[in-house]
Amino acid sequence: MENWDSWISAALSTLSARNLLRSTRPINLPCSDDVSVEIETFDGPRHWDRASVEVELEEETFRQWLGDLPLPSGGNDREVDEKLAGKMLLFSGNDYLGLSTHPAVRAAAAMASKQHGMGPRGSALICGYTNYHCGLEASLAELKNKEDCLLCPTGFAANMALISALGSVSSLLVAGRKPSKEERIAIFSDALNHASIIDGIRLAKQLRQVEVFIYKHCDMDHLNTLLSCCKINKKVVITDSLFSMDGDFAPVMELIHLRRKYGFLLVIDDAHATLVCGKNGGGVPEIYKCENDIDICLGTLSKAAGCHGGFIVCSTKWKQLIQSRGRSFIFSTSFPVPIAAASHAALFVAKVEKWRRRAIWHRVHDFRSLSGLPVTSPIISIIVGSEESALLASRHMLLSGFHITAIRPPTVPPNSCRLRITLSAAHTFDDIRKLVAALSQCIKLPVVGGDIGQSTSKL
Repeated sequence: MENWDSWISAALSTLSARNLLRSTRPINLPCSDDVSVEIETFDGPRHWDRASVEVELEEETFRQWLGDLPLPSGGNDREVDEKLAGKMLLFSGNDYLGLSTHPAVRAAAAMASKQHGMGPRGSALICGYTNYHCGLEASLAELKNKEDCLLCPTGFAANMALISALGSVSSLLVAGRKPSKEERIAIFSDALNHASIIDGIRLAKQLRQVEVFIYKHCDMDHLNTLLSCCKINKKVVITDSLFSMDGDFAPVMELIHLRRKYGFLLVIDDAHATLVCGKNGGGVPEIYKCENDIDICLGTLSKAAGCHGGFIVCSTKWKQLIQSRGRSFIFSTSFPVPIAAASHAALFVAKVEKWRRRAIWHRVHDFRSLSGLPVTSPIISIIVGSEESALLASRHMLLSGFHITAIRPPTVPPNSCRLRITLSAAHTFDDIRKLVAALSQCIKLPVVGGDIGQSTSKL
């Protein structure tokens, strides 16, 4: 990766010569230096965990939602009257560890709000960056075993900021003119990458900074062919680590093998695996102990952390470039101080309460055993085909007391509509048993577990 190091150094030198390098200067707010001092953790589930997977709909909202869904053949609205609106089990969120309702997370947000208000007053480069944000960045860098970290308002903004900064490298290295095709950056992107990656690439392509190559989903042979035929020197491969709509993992070790062969910059979006995978919650890189082989890792605090915001963990040089050239970072207001405080608390809780990671993977095992579906992650994608079929299945699950929505175009391609089900550490074995039983009434499952009165795993 020596070439990329030299290219980034040269780009930073150009910015410095033009007086365009930017840096964050934290505003100091009174707070405890040790986040662990005021945090109470627990050795197992408590009553507040259920609040993260139980939601309540008003009757009018419930009827409106059902009214937007098609009736089954020969059906009528009588079944709606038989199902009163009330508590439903949430199987469609991304709060994988159930941390959004944890007392420590709530207390951290409340305390920061009481002491400092919401903040953050402005963008990070002006006055919206505080010691709360700085401490959170340090914790995320430690979690991901990286040199530095940059917070962004959302995970979407993080991808947009990185890719716009990445595209700017080609322009910075050609001094005042448009880069030729050979001087641009070649970005190789998985066909099922998140929309934020796609939109970031589209923007850079419109600016004629990058050339784009889409490889078939997780197809390393196709990627190898594209890489071998590409004459552009500056190559980047970007992929989700855990794909949000399909629930499968990228072949990380094969990507690393190709990285060593071609010397490309490897970027992964670890949004859905952060805090969920790895002994300490470091995500996919921790599972394979390959943090040093992944150049840049992006993530979000709005999923397993139960809070809000995005981040980019990388080298200090990359951070300097992104905060100087990443438009969605530069021109966005920082996220509020209470969110930074709550996120910091959530990271600490996730590190200490390891039972939460064990619990969610037990639920994955339970679902796989009871349904016969070969699921490998807490994201379960059940493809049913047409929009009508997916909406009917969603209607059935809604009437059965499960908050599960149909995923349709443009989120997924036509005729691949599906139910996207997500599991949480706050779900119980009985929740999974009831879920599979309800699914089996509207979708043909390979197997519906015989004796499903006993848990297949214990915490």
